[in-house]
Amino acid sequence: MTFFNASEPLIRCKQEHLDVQDIEGLLQLRWQIGNITLFSGLYTRIDQTFLLWGLVTGGIFFTAQFVPISWSFQAILWSSLTLIGTAAMAVLTLFWVRVERVSWILYSWAILMITGLVLTDCSIFAGWGGLLLHLCDLWLGLSAIGYLLTGLGLRSRTFLLIGLTHLFSIPLLTFVAPWQYLTTGIIMAGCLLLLSELQWDMRSPIDNTLLSAEQKEFNKIQQQLRQSGAIVSK
Repeated sequence: MTFFNASEPLIRCKQEHLDVQDIEGLLQLRWQIGNITLFSGLYTRIDQTFLLWGLVTGGIFFTAQFVPISWSFQAILWSSLTLIGTAAMAVLTLFWVRVERVSWILYSWAILMITGLVLTDCSIFAGWGGLLLHLCDLWLGLSAIGYLLTGLGLRSRTFLLIGLTHLFSIPLLTFVAPWQYLTTGIIMAGCLLLLSELQWDMRSPIDNTLLSAEQKEFNKIQQQLRQSGAIVSK
């Protein structure tokens, strides 16, 4: 038995037959003009979390790069948004991580975000100049740790690769020093938006006592439909 699910591609179009934990809080967006569909997408609560953090992250780093406002004001604004984002992440993902028995991943991300927030605010308000010059390195490093932990917890090669992408991007910032905030924002927000739009790999479904017998049977049927669809697509 291999650690990763080799039958799952690293990334692909979103699957149609969702489990109970994915259907919970499912958001469907459909924009159209007349009979012409401009955009259509399904977003689980995990996808919604990625979208939320993608927007927050992009806003933080793009503002730091292009908007000439004080660091103190930015620190207060983005600290508030980061705390709101962390709380929203917990609300959106709690049921899913409990079903998948990976609640520790949620706690790990929350700890990483709070740690980054405290260090960032200290660098600005306490005048930690050395750290202030390396805020991009800090957030790329913290994100890398989060993705690597997620990859191990879900047995996902996709998350491990994204974690390594963040990690190996840190030394590259020296080559784009004038644009390091823009570069960091593109990397972090881009990866989050990619994860929200596509289906990533993870370990095979597990049995969980949190679900009722009917929900377990529903998930079993959905898994069989996914497997049938994968065979047909080959």
